[in-house]
Amino acid sequence: VPADILAELQKTTADFVETSKGVSASDDRFDVGAEHSSENPILRRLKNPDEQSEAYWNFSTGLMADIAADLVGPNVVFHHSKLNFKWFDASDTVKWHQDIQFFPHTNYNVLTIGCYLEDTTMENGPLAALKGSHNDDLYNQYDDAGNWTGMLSDQDAASVDMSRVEYLTGKAGSITVHNARTLHYSPASKNPIPRPLLLNCYTSSDAKPYTAHPSPTQNTYKVVRGEHVIWAEHDPRPCQIPPNWSGGYSSIYAAQAGEDKSAGGMM
Repeated sequence: VPADILAELQKTTADFVETSKGVSASDDRFDVGAEHSSENPILRRLKNPDEQSEAYWNFSTGLMADIAADLVGPNVVFHHSKLNFKWFDASDTVKWHQDIQFFPHTNYNVLTIGCYLEDTTMENGPLAALKGSHNDDLYNQYDDAGNWTGMLSDQDAASVDMSRVEYLTGKAGSITVHNARTLHYSPASKNPIPRPLLLNCYTSSDAKPYTAHPSPTQNTYKVVRGEHVIWAEHDPRPCQIPPNWSGGYSSIYAAQAGEDKSAGGMM
């Protein structure tokens, strides 16, 4: 990512972190950890950055959309964005999961492009993906009692072939890309300096959603490259259906920590 764009994103993000110090609990903008305070901010996620700052939306519709078009084809639809942090606390591990079960589409031409806003090494919890897992089966992300957890069971997680795992480290401005079927997680940070990862999800225009969007914004389903298409492409492989998100959502952190048993959380 060019240095001037990265600098603008870093400044915008720092301003939101400062603003988050004034909240005491998660709200419609911020997802914060249980120990969050003005003196010790633990901002786990800035929700829907695409509609919170022009800088973020310009990024979503600029270089990232160009990359998406190279990967999913000329007709690109914006699905959602989020800005995740690592804070060196008990809530910063994101367990093994796949994204597509959160928002099924008629095909799997759905991907997320991340941008590290700070240098990311093995010390501060990089995104990690199981190589080739987008071609493997999807996992059950409900527990034995039928509650949505947004993650693999302990038994399934223990079966992951760690020799296939790639840790996606990189300098500030580096990007990551993973398909919505890809099995991924991020380990806990060992560094007290926060690690922000700005994520934008896109689909090909012929990948049509058939469940409620977990976190719709004014930009949801906007065509950011090419044109809208009126024929859906259907992949024969099945996909698990999530809870009915039309009643609300929290975040993957809340779901995986068991903080929200009613609706689960967005990936």
